[in-house]
Amino acid sequence: MLPFVFTMLILYSCFLNNGTCDFYDELKELKTEFDINLYQQLAEPENRTNLIVAPASVSISLRLLQFGAQGNTFTQLEDALGYNIHDPRVQDFLRTGYEEVTNSSQGLMVQLACALFVQAGVDLSPDFMDHTALWANSSLQKTNFSEPNRTIAQINEWVTNNTEGGEADCIYLDTVSSPFNQMAVVSTMYFKSIWQKKFSFTDTQSLPFTTAEGITLRVPTMYHTAEVNYGQFHTLSLEQFSVVELPYLGETVSMFVVLPSDRTTSLSQIESHLSAKIITLWVNSLKRMKMDIFLPRFRIQSHFDLKMVLPVLGITDMFDPAKADFKGISEQGNLYISEAIHKAKIEVTEGGTKASGTTGKSDIQTSVKNLKTMVLKQSLFRP
Repeated sequence: MLPFVFTMLILYSCFLNNGTCDFYDELKELKTEFDINLYQQLAEPENRTNLIVAPASVSISLRLLQFGAQGNTFTQLEDALGYNIHDPRVQDFLRTGYEEVTNSSQGLMVQLACALFVQAGVDLSPDFMDHTALWANSSLQKTNFSEPNRTIAQINEWVTNNTEGGEADCIYLDTVSSPFNQMAVVSTMYFKSIWQKKFSFTDTQSLPFTTAEGITLRVPTMYHTAEVNYGQFHTLSLEQFSVVELPYLGETVSMFVVLPSDRTTSLSQIESHLSAKIITLWVNSLKRMKMDIFLPRFRIQSHFDLKMVLPVLGITDMFDPAKADFKGISEQGNLYISEAIHKAKIEVTEGGTKASGTTGKSDIQTSVKNLKTMVLKQSLFRP
């Protein structure tokens, strides 16, 4: 019987050196907590709607902005992300995690990239330029915002070049057309991996799928029998649900499928209880079991206005031209974020999974706009 509703969570784990294990474990939990908080805020108004979120695409750009933020703008980014990007231990943790997860091997590919597009002639802080040059897969790109068509083409060419096969969606910011623009921050994430045990195309068949609204559809449904990690849990309100882990080749990355046990239990009731500690509990409590796995083949795309969501997480000043403080990026003009767009997509097939995310934030001078960003790292899906 096909599940009537489910959620999927893609996690990657970073295996770090011993020594400061407790500190690294705390950072891993803080990063996961930010991802979940972002997902929950985006999912709430989209109740009963399919969605995908790429938090890594968002957070990587926020980290770059934190390098150049000062005063209360910096404090808000620090509180939301959970760490101070100037701490050498934090930089080591994030850099190590980036290097390990982007080491393509055994059919796994993860790409993360971030670029700061700067108006030619704008003087940048030497410290900020040094951080950008050394930070993960980051770069500085000179452009001319007075030629919006050429700037947009340059940004989207960068997006294409920094995702395998150019599979991330191009992103368009209205503020790029403003002659007052000084900068645009753009980040991308691309994920591709094959299942540890692939589904056979010959076993895929059209089966009934009942949506949260009670509508029954027939959808292409993949099937196989496999030994997987499985567990049954309940929320604090005693809603019962099951979790199954579907590993990708190499077993360093997995998809977690969450299924409410009762048809009357909405997915949002379970999602509201998600936390980093609960996800850790899942990982440590699942038991090996042979099961029949039915999983719909699907594709999801989502588009969000982060300017409506990040303030809920406490990030407000960077959107206010009177309060934003990015003097650590440049002393020229009053820089602030006028636009923040996030786009993500995922495709799950018999062979594996492809997912990508793009975030754009535009930062501008005085009372104008200009900046782009997007990041991904941990993703929650609601098919």
